[in-house]
Amino acid sequence: MNRRTLGKTLLGGLAAAAVALGAGGFGAGPAAAQEKLKVGFVYVGPVSDHGYSYQHDLGRLAVEKELGDKVTTSYVENVPEGADAERVIEQLAAGGHKLIFTTSFGFMNPTLRVAQRYPDVKFEHATGYRRSKNVATYAARFYEGRTPLGLIAGKMTKSNIIGYIGSFPIPEVVSGINAFTLALREANPQAEVRVVWVNSWYDPGKEAEAAKALIDQGADVISLHTDSPAAIQVAQERGLYAFGQSSDMTRFGPKAHLTAIVDEWDQYYISRVKAVLDGTWKAEDTWGGFKDKMLYLAPYNPALPQDVVALAEKARTDIMEGKRHSFQGPVKDQSGKVVIPAGQNATDEQILKMDWYVEGVVGKVPK
Repeated sequence: MNRRTLGKTLLGGLAAAAVALGAGGFGAGPAAAQEKLKVGFVYVGPVSDHGYSYQHDLGRLAVEKELGDKVTTSYVENVPEGADAERVIEQLAAGGHKLIFTTSFGFMNPTLRVAQRYPDVKFEHATGYRRSKNVATYAARFYEGRTPLGLIAGKMTKSNIIGYIGSFPIPEVVSGINAFTLALREANPQAEVRVVWVNSWYDPGKEAEAAKALIDQGADVISLHTDSPAAIQVAQERGLYAFGQSSDMTRFGPKAHLTAIVDEWDQYYISRVKAVLDGTWKAEDTWGGFKDKMLYLAPYNPALPQDVVALAEKARTDIMEGKRHSFQGPVKDQSGKVVIPAGQNATDEQILKMDWYVEGVVGKVPK
């Protein structure tokens, strides 16, 4: 793919971000290219993170492959959440992009502000909850993937201490920690989860240090909700186990990597671009899980015993078939209070507002 850089202007103008452009780009081009639907993507990390942004970019490439004669795509990577994001999103809208995907939680308000100024442009914001006439939202039920991972961790730990690297204490991440812990304690009631927050989606240095700190506290399995494979590499070096995040990270630690929650955006992006092309696009909310094929599990490490794989697979298929829920009562918080009664499952609203830990998590959710 051809790459061009708009220059290191993101911090004082556009931003210090690289923009990859397909045919058409921001500038003038052949008339035929200008007739194509211009679709833009905004990423919080680099497409080389081998995690979250990487997986979104695979979705962009899938759009090009499926609809290449009808669309032209571009992306901006390494965009900080804040004022710089608004400038980048506006640049895409002003440059003729009629559909723009903004793929990080912190892009929510910047997306809405730009959308107000460009009512003829359609926007899609990943992991957010605010919509408008020309802003849709979408996300995967990442917490569903935490259930089989927690079961595996409970069976594989010897120290009964699991390390968890968190990005930001937002409901998406907290609900993942809780779903993981509930499954962990189901498989091993003596196990506990210790969390280190790095306050970043992508910072390999901080993620590696967090993994080392957790291992020094006794953790022998590491899970993460950050975007780089740094923790996998640390686990490999220490001879321990870890789970990947957003994509299959096996190559960064073949012996350490047990499996990973893999985000699958290809079909969603293709369907939404087609909706714009055929005039059926609506500002709606999409929240899909295993059943909707918006996430799946990476291949299991051959080191996993077959009974552990069977346990994880049963949980995954039960969730797909509606026989199991990651938050099926009774669920207690750290104080022992029943938050989700027996016979009930957490509602979507409860999951989307989750700001408390379940029993088994050490420490408190940062405020």
